[in-house]
Amino acid sequence: MLPCFLLLDLETTGGNPVHDRITEIAAVRMENGREVARWSTLVNPECRISGFIQNLTGISNAMVAEAPAFSQVAGRLLELLDGAVLVAHNVRFDHGFLVQEYQRLGIGLSTRTLCTVRLSRLLYPQHRSHGLDAIMQRHGLTTRDRHRAMGDVDMVLAWLGQVEQEFGETVLQQRAQHLLQGSAAMPPHLETDVARMPDTPGVYLFFGEGPIPLYIGKSVHLRSRVMSHFQAATREAREMRMAQEIRRIEWQETAGELGALLLESRLVKQMQPLHNRQLRRERRLFAWQLAMEPDRRPQLQLVDDGDFGQGDARQLFGVFRSRRQALETLRTLGEAHVLCPQLLGLESGRGRCFAHQLGRCHGACCGQESTARHHLRVQTALAEHRLKSWPFQGAIGLREQEADGDRAEIHLFDQWRHLATVRDEAQWREALQAPRPLAFALDTYRLLLRTLAQPRRAGLTLLQWPAGARQGDA
Repeated sequence: MLPCFLLLDLETTGGNPVHDRITEIAAVRMENGREVARWSTLVNPECRISGFIQNLTGISNAMVAEAPAFSQVAGRLLELLDGAVLVAHNVRFDHGFLVQEYQRLGIGLSTRTLCTVRLSRLLYPQHRSHGLDAIMQRHGLTTRDRHRAMGDVDMVLAWLGQVEQEFGETVLQQRAQHLLQGSAAMPPHLETDVARMPDTPGVYLFFGEGPIPLYIGKSVHLRSRVMSHFQAATREAREMRMAQEIRRIEWQETAGELGALLLESRLVKQMQPLHNRQLRRERRLFAWQLAMEPDRRPQLQLVDDGDFGQGDARQLFGVFRSRRQALETLRTLGEAHVLCPQLLGLESGRGRCFAHQLGRCHGACCGQESTARHHLRVQTALAEHRLKSWPFQGAIGLREQEADGDRAEIHLFDQWRHLATVRDEAQWREALQAPRPLAFALDTYRLLLRTLAQPRRAGLTLLQWPAGARQGDA
């Protein structure tokens, strides 16, 4: 199959390489089609083996009690791996455990890997299942040592022998080399050829068996970012759980990073992927609106995101993700700036407030401080929370050009809301005539604040209606 490879199988205390440990290793080294070394050993995991795993593998706590720890056999395994490709059925599982074990010893494991599950998918695309049990059943292979390391290694060797007889040595070598040139860090059950993904800006979507995405992400280098997920799966439990669920990947290219950020935000809110935690939240947002007239009681009113952009945004202070957060923030600021809780709307009633009786209010509630002065001090207290006013007469466009290509996009905004992403002036007109999004998105607001500070530095051109009119430096 390959000039030199080490066919390996591990038994472990569980499926998480970060927390679980190895209990058995079996390996057969093949060089130029000949078996040159065979080695197996039980390993003391230095932790308890659960009853379920004992029943599955037949390896008990008593069996490993006197076995060597991994640190005692690590050198032998490195000798067998020297100059060889690591081959295993679902190699990401075995490779992930080896990486973790060697990291505990302060050793970085660097070896090429090849997955025989992916090889089976490549050779037999008509079959849905490519687990070892399914392969054994299809090819008439049997063993009394299933789920023991050397028993499973021998089954894969027997299957490779049958594959070579069926397809010929040349075809088997070609298929193996094809997988080797890709990435054996890829999940074996992945149906998408990641090699076809462009390494350009865009958004990627991970899907499992169902129609709802598992995860949506963005990157300026799509293929590299997707690969980094699978490489991290050997170190991070969350990435491993997600990688085990992924069946296919979809992607959408964009002209640049801003387009990718906006598309990611929109798709996450629309599709509600299971593993996205922050962007998918569509909670109502709140802000404090300061009355224009100082004599109004209370001087502040809590409004939600449906009112953002209505009237003078200079009188809005926030943004808060809940009523509770807004009230707690105002209460803290009121105490720090000795503001009247009645005029803030935190306390009902007329006459002297309770805080004034305690010397914690200057008396705007009972005429000892003018409401105008209190109104000014409220603005000072809330200054750092002020919601920025929309600095343009109407909608704007930010034109983004692909760095090394012809793709260009215009991202339209009004009142801090992303209206649409279009390609030309005709689409711009249609987008401005379409119904406007009602929700104020905090992530879009913050992104646009940063972007508008230096649009040219981000490679963007600022446009205003009519399309093509420049606004200067903004």
